This record gives sequence, C-alpha cells and structure tokens, in this order.
Amino acid sequence: MTLRRRLARTLAGTLIFLAALISVGLAAPADGLFSIDIKPVFLRLDAAALAQSRAGALGLDVDIRIWTMRLHYTWSAVPIAALMPSTTKPTSRLL
Repeated sequence: MTLRRRLARTLAGTLIFLAALISVGLAAPADGLFSIDIKPVFLRLDAAALAQSRAGALGLDVDIRIWTMRLHYTWSAVPIAALMPSTTKPTSRLL
C-alpha cells in the first residue's frame, strides 16, 4: 500500500469518526456524560455583554460538555462591540 493511499484512508477514517462524534453529541441528552448544545443568537445587547465586548448579532453559542468539563464558544457574524466607540467622552484637540 502506498503512502498516498494510507494517508487518504486515515483522513477518511478521521472524518467519519468526527462526524459520528458530533452526531452522537448533538443527539445526547443534556445531562449525559457527553453532549453538544448549539443555540442560535439573533441579537445580544445586554449590559454584561456590552461591558465584556461580547455584544453581537447573527451568531452561535456552542456548549460542549465532556463529563465534568464544559467548553463554551461564542461566535458572532456581526460583532457590535467592535462597531461601538470605546468611550463616550469627546476627543480633545491640542493647539
């Protein structure tokens, strides 16, 4: 068996394994040992999100739980916090 064929089989096996892992995680109950929860976020403008520069629109919240470890990822297509000025004070000009 050539190296190219072996690498192709390894890549195909890895992709199949990841697809199976993701589908099992999405179908698992929320209190299970392994679960993946994906929630769409249309608009996030609460005070805590604005203070931590997490305000955004059209995004996803992804929670991955493996036994006692919890991973949380937030993605936003339109980061509103980056569009807002960091201060409300007017800029002073030096003469």
